[in-house]
Amino acid sequence: MLKTTLISSAVAGAVLALSVPAHAATAPVTVRGVVSGTWFTPPVIANSPAASAASSTVASVFQSVKVCIDANDNGVCDTGEASTLTKADGSFLLATRTPGALVAEVSATSLNGGHPAGQRMVLRAAADQVSAALINPLVPAKVAISPLTTEVVRMMEEDRISFESAKNNLAIRLNVSSDTVLADMTAAGADLLKESVILSNRFAFAAKMVDRRDVSPAALAADPGATGPAITMKEAHQAAMNLEGIPRYDHVFMIVLENKATSSIKNSVYAPRINAYLNAGNQFTSYYATGNPSEPNRLAIAAGDDFGITDDSAFNCYPSGTAAANAIEDLPLPPGVNACNNNTNHNIKSRPNLFNALTSKGMSWRVYSESKNPGGDWRKDGTADATITAPDYLYTANDPVGAIGTPGLNVRLAGALYAAKHNGSVFFQNVRSSPEFLKNNRTLGGGQWDAALAAVAPAGWNVDQFGDDLQSGDVGQINILEPDQCDDMHGVTLVGTLPGSATTKPASDCSGSPLIYRGDKYTDYLIKKIQASPLWNNPQKRVAIVMMFDEGTATSGFNSCCGWNTSGTPVALGPLVRNADGSVSVESITNYKQGNKGHGTSIFGVLNNQPGAPKGVVDSDAYSHISLVRTLQDMFQLADPADDWSYMNRSKYSQKFIAANILNLPEYAGSADAHFDAVRPMNHTYVIPAGYVQKNGYPTIKQVGPDADQRNGWALK
Repeated sequence: MLKTTLISSAVAGAVLALSVPAHAATAPVTVRGVVSGTWFTPPVIANSPAASAASSTVASVFQSVKVCIDANDNGVCDTGEASTLTKADGSFLLATRTPGALVAEVSATSLNGGHPAGQRMVLRAAADQVSAALINPLVPAKVAISPLTTEVVRMMEEDRISFESAKNNLAIRLNVSSDTVLADMTAAGADLLKESVILSNRFAFAAKMVDRRDVSPAALAADPGATGPAITMKEAHQAAMNLEGIPRYDHVFMIVLENKATSSIKNSVYAPRINAYLNAGNQFTSYYATGNPSEPNRLAIAAGDDFGITDDSAFNCYPSGTAAANAIEDLPLPPGVNACNNNTNHNIKSRPNLFNALTSKGMSWRVYSESKNPGGDWRKDGTADATITAPDYLYTANDPVGAIGTPGLNVRLAGALYAAKHNGSVFFQNVRSSPEFLKNNRTLGGGQWDAALAAVAPAGWNVDQFGDDLQSGDVGQINILEPDQCDDMHGVTLVGTLPGSATTKPASDCSGSPLIYRGDKYTDYLIKKIQASPLWNNPQKRVAIVMMFDEGTATSGFNSCCGWNTSGTPVALGPLVRNADGSVSVESITNYKQGNKGHGTSIFGVLNNQPGAPKGVVDSDAYSHISLVRTLQDMFQLADPADDWSYMNRSKYSQKFIAANILNLPEYAGSADAHFDAVRPMNHTYVIPAGYVQKNGYPTIKQVGPDADQRNGWALK
């Protein structure tokens, strides 16, 4: 009698009988599946909104993709491994005696939704996913291979967790069922499609690292000077999520405050809440502004350069002798178009910036501004309005200054509480003309005049869109929070008249030390609001809160770092550009040599929602707004660390870049400290030498040797 045995459910896919002769246990099974993803069309941005077009994302399938059984689990299709090609509908049938993990190799010539894919990437599906699809031999299931299934595999390998745990964790992060992340993309919702685009970019970049034979991260960890071996595909999938030591985050909320140096905030009795957050989170204690006043810093935060702008002139000013029509896009403009100071063009037409860089890769941004006149033009300052009044509160012994719930400015809406100069999206013509400009400029609530603003608002105006967005999850990857000019510690000079009275009441809590206390309370309000949101409390979402100031309070000399030689007067006329033939030249920008000079150090703190992340990190290396831009480009994979030219504007000025281009950079010729004058991501990798001697003339620098704790302040675990 012939002995029989029960077939393992993992290999039962196409076999109809439940028992077969033992010698037939390795009979072929057929793995059925589909390779799917997304086809993303970037936005079209012209000189006017009428000629621009929004981006689009649709589900797609991949044709002519090689699919194989990854028998040796190395993340690629090797010679001898069972393989096949996908059909026009993305489907494949793969006969094998050894079902296991699947790899799909998308080539640049593969078709993605009928379009040439244009870039190579490797997608994967876990062996457990294949086994689950083969359990019921009577109902052959398809194994979907997609960017999401690839992320499940990557998470398994990075965190050393089971397939079920990785699948469930990704589902929790994306707020979908666990089965949804394993399905093909054809029925995916908008959030899943967006995630697929983001992951596709990461995995395509991983393939690029493999193809150019980047050095293995493991080898570099053992020897920073290693030249081999080459990175593997599995290593590259991990490395693509951690560029220059900066991990991928889902959302970053940047609370940008005003005009206070480190010495004014650190350990101040007027800022107890900010100091408590700094001590509970991570601090960057040598963080520099790039200029003074506000506008140059907002440009630097948005794009890694101030472009020679050294004042707060409106974007719709224009250099003397230049027609306004030649400087500004074809839009109805706020009144008051005047000549710019120093003949510098304040309308930044086509420079790379974080706003457009995000949308070009399928991500989003938001600028949330407080106390905006309802229905007003985002490009124009707020105005005083005697009809908008706050309740008259009396001070108490326990609450000596006004803030949330106990305002002291019980007068009409103070003028210019919303300042366009504090909104970095306003100064870039290619952002104002983009389809996202209006929808991504939104309101920030919780302030003194909320109720009065709501009472006079036009239909559809939401005084606190930020609060609603936190609950719905409709926030950007980068969210810049701009408190009004009382709540951001800036202050206002206009004093309103009390209703029904000819007297005036001073802005008692919008100047001096009380202003710091007010800003401290509002910062605390915003942080608590974020920390109470579903986003923050989703354990699988990677969310950070940044507390920062646009500038310090230095009054003389050069007080900067990271992108300018502060030891002498720069003589270059503009930034470096790479020409079509590969040569490098200096671009001429009026007044450029007067910019990027800094304004001293200011507070920069980071909180994140990951319980296993390092806390209490104090990084004393020198960073700036330009370093922040480089960090954000790494965080959201907007540049390639192997190509300095891929970084926007001055954020490309690494120490290596400066050395390679020193003949075109006379402002660096006399640098006394190449590390100090260069740009680097905020990753805490630089160990300050024990014998470090700070540069002369910089008493605010506290670098006195290696930090006691060299952990990365952005690390997630």
